Order: sequence, then structure tokens, then C-alpha cells
Amino acid sequence: MAAEAAAIPAGFQPLALGSPFVLQFGPLYARHADNILLIGIRIQPHHLNLHGNAHGGMLLTLADTALGLNLSQSHHPPLPMVTANLSSEFLAPAKLGEWLEAQVEILRVGSRLGFADCRLKVGERLVMRASGTFAVVRGVPATATVPSDG
Repeated sequence: MAAEAAAIPAGFQPLALGSPFVLQFGPLYARHADNILLIGIRIQPHHLNLHGNAHGGMLLTLADTALGLNLSQSHHPPLPMVTANLSSEFLAPAKLGEWLEAQVEILRVGSRLGFADCRLKVGERLVMRASGTFAVVRGVPATATVPSDG
């Protein structure tokens, strides 16, 4: 992969938080934009399926992570949340070396449930869309905070 292809877009910093599974999955990168945390990843060989595209499970993991982080971080202090439901549609492939970005829109966060949508995109190409419902976990502190830009 050429050095230019492997470059991380401006403003993205390594995201060094999450569960042990998510930390093994990456590396993930994050950038704040309009009170939303954009999550990005460069597609690597270990993310591919047998057809040379990003594996569906990999795409779901990225969407689930971006949705959960954004919903959790939407409150101060952050709310501990777990996935209750995740629906998705796979729309186009993501290929080796491409920069894939998770863009989240928070729809509502209540005292018990949070709802958000996520779009996974390579540039302007929509790869997957997902909708998530997350449950607030009572009596457990949120274990991760995302540093702010300023």
C-alpha cells in the first residue's frame, strides 16, 4: 500500500479506548465535528472477507462502536450503554486500503434508551447504514471518556 493511501486524514487522532475487543479490531481514529465523534479506520488485510471486501462483521463492529461511543458521550458525565438492537443495510463494498468513516446522528437519548443512526462512508460512497437502540446500564460508571478538541 502506498504511503499516500495509508495516510490518516487531517484532524483524526488514534482512539485508544474501548473494550479489549475493539482495541484489537482497529486501529481506530477519531475526530470531533459538530458535537459528534467521527470514527475512522483504514481497511487492512485482517478486515477482509474471502472476496477481498471489508467483512460484514467488521462493518457492524465499526457502526456499533461509533453509535455506542456517541450515545454514551452525549451526556456529562458519560452514560454507560449497551447495544439493545442494531439494524443494518449493506450498500456497497469497502476495499483494502480505503479510509472508512462512521458518521453518527443522535436521534434521542432518554433516561433508559438512546437511539441513533450511523452511515459508513468511503468518501461520498455510502457503504452501510445502521440504526441502533442502546440501553442505559444503571449502577455502572462509564469506563471511557473521549478527550475533547478544546
